[in-house]
Amino acid sequence: MLPAKVNIVEVGARDGLQNENAVTLADKVRLIDQLSLSGLKHIEAGSFVSPKWVPQMADSEQVFQQIKQQQGVIYSALTPNLAGLERAIESGVKQIAIFGSASESFSQKNINCSIAQSLTRFEPVIELAQQHNIPVRGYLSCTMVCPYEGEISATQTTFIANTLFDMGCYEISLGDTVGKGTPNRVEALLSQLLQQLPNDAIAVHFHDTYGQALANIYQALLMGINTIDSAVAGLGGCPYAKGASGNVATEDVLYLCENLGIETGVDLDAINRAGWQICQSLDKQPASKVALALGDPNSL
Repeated sequence: MLPAKVNIVEVGARDGLQNENAVTLADKVRLIDQLSLSGLKHIEAGSFVSPKWVPQMADSEQVFQQIKQQQGVIYSALTPNLAGLERAIESGVKQIAIFGSASESFSQKNINCSIAQSLTRFEPVIELAQQHNIPVRGYLSCTMVCPYEGEISATQTTFIANTLFDMGCYEISLGDTVGKGTPNRVEALLSQLLQQLPNDAIAVHFHDTYGQALANIYQALLMGINTIDSAVAGLGGCPYAKGASGNVATEDVLYLCENLGIETGVDLDAINRAGWQICQSLDKQPASKVALALGDPNSL
């Protein structure tokens, strides 16, 4: 049965722009300010990681200083370690995310440690966040397929998701990093996971590399999942997964949900306008099918 309403977590300003070299601080601030007025209730606005690894996110402090934060909107940031969390706290960040992997090989390539080591690293981060009453979200990459290991078992993903939840993550976002997930894989994973975790503790984060993201989201919706990560204009990809294209586009998710009669609370036209504007700054076309169908409202 489909949910009556969904929560959209907009990840374009972080997960999308971290792969773009041409983006300026002013572009980021303008994009987040536009998204803030669209009806979105959760915008991932930055990442407090080492500038050596992700130079595109080196200005996250300035982003949080300059954006016009709207009441009722969560502005979250990715914080992989204690140093990142301390910087986020200084910047007034009210919600954070940590990221791990369901694949041992991907964990080594992406964050240079084993899954077990990554979980140990998260303990002090979650502890400090809880001391400051900062909710923690957990990202889990390669939950169905890994670029190095191939298929990842639902049992493996369920175990790690459950561990993150028990450690204090209020929600686990299931990433299909290489976009090779299909509805049957989604069903197999969620069937197992929902025996362990409540559906409101699970979100889905699908990449559209093989054109399966909307089909996968529909499968998740049918199983009662009502939090979806998406990126305006379909921005993004994964620097550690060869060939991985962007996140599923927010415009496409909104169009699907609206036509299924599911309430989103988000204005599709406002998202489309913001998407075309940031793409113009990046000198590229939106990856969103819906944005291309609607056209650029800024040029009318």
